[in-house]
Amino acid sequence: MAATAPLPRAPVSSPASRAALWPARSNLRTAAAPPAGTLGWRRRQPFPAVSITPASAQSTPPALAVDPEVEALLDSVKWDTKGLAVAIAQNVDTGAILMQGFANREALAATISTRKATFYSRSRSSLWTKGETSTNFINVHDIFLDCDRDSIIYLGTPDGPTCHTGAETCYYSSVYDALQGSKSSQERQVYTTLYSLEDTISKRKEEIVTEGSAKPSWTKKLLLDNQLLCSKIREEAGELIQTLLENEDRSRTASEMGDLLYHAMVLLSVKDVKMEEVLEVLRKRFSQSGVEEKASRKKS
Repeated sequence: MAATAPLPRAPVSSPASRAALWPARSNLRTAAAPPAGTLGWRRRQPFPAVSITPASAQSTPPALAVDPEVEALLDSVKWDTKGLAVAIAQNVDTGAILMQGFANREALAATISTRKATFYSRSRSSLWTKGETSTNFINVHDIFLDCDRDSIIYLGTPDGPTCHTGAETCYYSSVYDALQGSKSSQERQVYTTLYSLEDTISKRKEEIVTEGSAKPSWTKKLLLDNQLLCSKIREEAGELIQTLLENEDRSRTASEMGDLLYHAMVLLSVKDVKMEEVLEVLRKRFSQSGVEEKASRKKS
């Protein structure tokens, strides 16, 4: 069988745009922690610059200096006839799908090296890094290929709203809402179960209980009474413990954990702490033993 000609690669950006794309940057690991109590988006320090091979005088745009192992991985991706693959950015903590674009070999190689989500613009025929204009970068923690190796997930943390409209993600238009005649709103988010609960608690917190109004919800009662909330958390924690001590069935354990998680999330709302912040703390402990983590905490 005759050898198959290699698939054409999408063109890369010009030397000037490359220089603007990857200026020298400091390492994320040296970034200072945000002030205590800081809410909302937290700017993270970028990762080191990618290595670029200088171009000759007459030449083609400069090429990325790619490690042989990275080159082999890039060869394993099933790029389409235009040398592209779908690339999806996903929030590592919330699981939210942030955006979808396309990547070619150079874009994926740049993302691996810089740990900034980088895509290939079909309209501009050049590479672009999410955030190069807005500074709302997506800091990549890991990259996944699907089982067919023809699509990519950039798993990372966003520095700010991902969508050019200012929305947290580009996905805020519900098909079912549209079918029911509702208009799209940037406030509409693609919430998973955990974040749907957090959103419901947040809405209850925003409600104003006026004299003569309808009976407040249980969530609202908890939000208004710290002593009641604390007593319920203790109660639910005790009931969860009992499912282990009394060898109760799995469904009972799941139910009691649900109760405890709900009441704990109400406390987080009272303290203006987002669930995403809690998950970020857990993620940062993955590479650290429990003993080391406790030893690193400041003694009060």
